[in-house]
Amino acid sequence: MPAITDTRDRIIATADALFYARGYAATSFMDIAQALGISRGNFYYYFKTKDEILAAVIEFRLARTRALLDAWSQEEGSPAARVGRFIQMLIDNQAPIMAHGCPVGTLCAELAKLDHPAQPQARALFTLFRDWLRAQFDALGQGARADALALHALMRSQGIATLATAFRDPVLLGQEVAALRAWLADLSPNP
Repeated sequence: MPAITDTRDRIIATADALFYARGYAATSFMDIAQALGISRGNFYYYFKTKDEILAAVIEFRLARTRALLDAWSQEEGSPAARVGRFIQMLIDNQAPIMAHGCPVGTLCAELAKLDHPAQPQARALFTLFRDWLRAQFDALGQGARADALALHALMRSQGIATLATAFRDPVLLGQEVAALRAWLADLSPNP
């Protein structure tokens, strides 16, 4: 990903990191401005409300997720290998997951607790993963079961992330990822 140099983009990236680490409700305009070292006036030039920042953060995450899924689709030759990359994401992001949870899951859960009107936009992040996973399971020959399997993979990954955060246990995370990989292997046709 290219370096973020534009002030607006820097605000969005910083807000994204703070919303993930602290939560949306606990992050203020001042927190974001201080993290960037800019004045509140400069900040307000780009965003008038916190909800405007949230919308921009969700769009930022959607763009990054699309790029990630596109890269996996290009880099991996088989649908099973592509789903394997989705599973590997839990290991690759183990430290931040153990510290803060899944960035998608924590945002969606927080917005649900707040009954925030941006819930559907945040949920679109899960929808991207669901649709992509469904396509992979369909390519694995799962047909009518593809959507159910996609949801199962998402739910299982969210459960793993939640328990890894709760217990701060990398061994537990590794064991559950191994079990998820075994589940995938059972679904994949033998070479």
